[in-house]
Amino acid sequence: MDTTKTNKRRPAWGRIVLAVLLLVVLMTGIGRAVQIFRAYKYNIEVEPPDPEKYPVRGVDVSRYQGNIDWETLASQNVSFAFIKATEGSSHQDPCFAFNWEEAQKTGMYVGAYHFFSFESGGETQAQNFIETVGDSDGTLPPVVDLEFYGDYTENPLGKAETRKILDSLLAALEKHYGTKPIIYTTTRAYYSYILGGGYGDYPLWMRDVHMEPIVKWRFWQYSDQGMLKGYDGLQSDQTEVYIDLNVYNGTMKGFLREFALPEKEEKAE
Repeated sequence: MDTTKTNKRRPAWGRIVLAVLLLVVLMTGIGRAVQIFRAYKYNIEVEPPDPEKYPVRGVDVSRYQGNIDWETLASQNVSFAFIKATEGSSHQDPCFAFNWEEAQKTGMYVGAYHFFSFESGGETQAQNFIETVGDSDGTLPPVVDLEFYGDYTENPLGKAETRKILDSLLAALEKHYGTKPIIYTTTRAYYSYILGGGYGDYPLWMRDVHMEPIVKWRFWQYSDQGMLKGYDGLQSDQTEVYIDLNVYNGTMKGFLREFALPEKEEKAE
């Protein structure tokens, strides 16, 4: 997804890496662990997921994709789209209103996401999202995008402080929308904040462009360099040619059932 912002404290990132490698060895064996180590060390990108194994495919977008022709985007075997709505307690994506309205006119399923801020309370962040998105009947659950950005990449906020903000944000969204939000996160943020934090009941959306996640995931962002037709990338500071690509871990029938979504009729040509 996209990032911004600034501030705080240094992690024991080396210890986290070692702990993750040990966990991988225990879960998958030494051969798989070596394969994973090489993928990260040499920045080897994952092959696109098998469409027979993962037939439900989607994208996530923000202002960086610029002006979007949603009918064109939907026509490329795109079943769902997550659209950036808000960030922190006061920022709204300038393209959200248009994208939210137009995406829902297509045959794809849509959801809105919020970019988590380490710099303000969870309640005010939730309020920003709720006021921007409003009610969302027939759409995917709200998403909280938790990842490192700006100065927090090198000096992350502590686990307790982060979870306090995250817990209140998730609780407020769940109370308003009546469903558990989806947590989007990176591998590093997952092991820093999510693992062991009591978030097992929340659908997990993992970003990993090197390998299929080894944790239990519902969505997987496998590429941040996809190229599709239907967007011009002109709303960003530079022309954006890429779009994030994702899959759901299951069939379309399971996808509809899990998120209580209506089956959509095929659009006439």
